[in-house]
Amino acid sequence: MNPPPRARELGLIGCDACGLVLRGDAGFCPRCDNALHRRKPDSLRRCTAFLVAAAILYVPANLLPIMHTAKLFDVEDNTILSGVVELWKDGAWDLAVIVFVASIAVPLLKIAGLALLMLSVRRASGRHRADRARLYRVMELIGRWSMLDVFVVALLLTLVRFGVFAQVRAGPGVIPFCAVVVLTMLSTMSFDPRLIWDEAAEGAPAPGAGA
Repeated sequence: MNPPPRARELGLIGCDACGLVLRGDAGFCPRCDNALHRRKPDSLRRCTAFLVAAAILYVPANLLPIMHTAKLFDVEDNTILSGVVELWKDGAWDLAVIVFVASIAVPLLKIAGLALLMLSVRRASGRHRADRARLYRVMELIGRWSMLDVFVVALLLTLVRFGVFAQVRAGPGVIPFCAVVVLTMLSTMSFDPRLIWDEAAEGAPAPGAGA
């Protein structure tokens, strides 16, 4: 059975802003005046730039203290991981798991998943295209809740045990952590999943894969 024709083969183009489908070359949408593109301009370049920046900042986000606690006779700095350990020791294992998954595992999995998608497109891999398309939809779904990671860190700041005479404030690790969340969101938004299906059968990327 022959695969159904694609919009590009039929000369159709869709507006990213209002969803209007038009026939013809790229231009401007007659309904909302949005610029029309068959593929997101410079998709892989922008996605790679955001992803590399997120991967670099992921290291200080987890190594720098994210919480500074000043007690009456003690001063303590906690990273995200040490905060998870503190919650676990205090018996709040459910909160420890939530913080670990949302603040450590999820950002790392998003970086790894986006890297896999970009590498497969750059190598013009024709394998498991449907699975990669589903992976992108999962990444996009997670991206809608990405800022939840920041609120989880805020929750961590308030839940780690401290005495009556104590002050708790955010540490320098909060800035790179928030930057990682934003950069992974921008990287996901920059990636065009249609490039997965644009790969030529002979192993060379179709036009637009590098744009």
